[in-house]
Amino acid sequence: MRVLVLGGDGYLGWPTAMDLSMAGHDVSVVDNFLRRTMLTEMGAGSLTPIQNLQERVKAFHEVTGLEIRSFIGDLTDPSFTDEVFRAVMPEAIVHYGEQPSAPYSMISRRHGVMTQRNNVEGTLNVIFAIRDIVPDAHLVKLGTMGEYGTPNIDIEEGFIEIEHKGRKDTLPFPKVPGSMYHLTKVHDSHNIQFASRIWGVAATDLNQGVVYGIRTDETDLDERLCTRFDYDEVFGTALNRFCVQAVIGYPLTVYGKGGQTRGFLNIIDTMQCIRLAVENPAESGEYRVFNQFTEQFSVRDLAELVQRVGADLGINVSVDRLEDPRIEAEEHYYNAAHTKLVELGLEPHLLSDEVVAHFIETVQRYKDRILLGPIAPKTRWDSR
Repeated sequence: MRVLVLGGDGYLGWPTAMDLSMAGHDVSVVDNFLRRTMLTEMGAGSLTPIQNLQERVKAFHEVTGLEIRSFIGDLTDPSFTDEVFRAVMPEAIVHYGEQPSAPYSMISRRHGVMTQRNNVEGTLNVIFAIRDIVPDAHLVKLGTMGEYGTPNIDIEEGFIEIEHKGRKDTLPFPKVPGSMYHLTKVHDSHNIQFASRIWGVAATDLNQGVVYGIRTDETDLDERLCTRFDYDEVFGTALNRFCVQAVIGYPLTVYGKGGQTRGFLNIIDTMQCIRLAVENPAESGEYRVFNQFTEQFSVRDLAELVQRVGADLGINVSVDRLEDPRIEAEEHYYNAAHTKLVELGLEPHLLSDEVVAHFIETVQRYKDRILLGPIAPKTRWDSR
């Protein structure tokens, strides 16, 4: 199958491209290196040394004999987007190509507007390219569990059956996003559902939880193929940040009460989920939603896990409870359905002490690359 991976230089995009290529698909990638540019802006960088895209593609070919074709450009440019679609004529499109950080989107007006423009316009150009050039292609779009917020009811997979004044209907599950970034994902979902309903686009919307890990079968083949490991306060997720903080003796930065609960999954399972979605496509005109995670943890749970594993490794890990810089519920109900990918064959790799120990050992290996400046939280949701 011809697969086009948008955002193919990213944390998930690059491992996905390799995974799909190894599975026998003809893979092309697109990227404009926005994430690398934003990390430079923030004075941050990857803990792991990562090669540029051209070097990655070359190394992958040397190691496996397989070709990944690359295109450099911006999805907000409709001419470029159409040009790529005509060159590849993809049968499946895996769409990671967006600004991925909630904190980044809340730094300032400029950052919020850029996030909205980049993400929403880029996705619209992709939708129109599918409609006009490859109408039979299947769009697999990376969304986020953050679209739902933290409602005081169980979260369903995309839709909910409701009864109102004696009548019933199945409608999209209510969305209560918590940042300008999460808002863009909601806009994407609405635009994609519209494209399916009006133009017959086949689409799978993957509402993904927080991903952890950097090791996949392909990244283990050669160090030149490794993916990025972000640990700063803007791009680094909680588990990454906590492991880095533990190694350098920095107190774990738990925001508020630490009861913020989310869905999590190993990067290996992200690869599984994408492959399952690509190889079991939606029907023409079908818009389906999968909640893509395997377990639920609170920030407090993760801090306690890192503290316990650190102690086992001889590291004294302290925890610092900071005023929450975000506007969010610090304690809340959270129970989200996630059965559809399991029904397709997902075999979860669950978080364990051994996984966290490997994380910490990886951080120790690259300890001399840690930049202290970007670790402390500085981005506030209520800043003016």
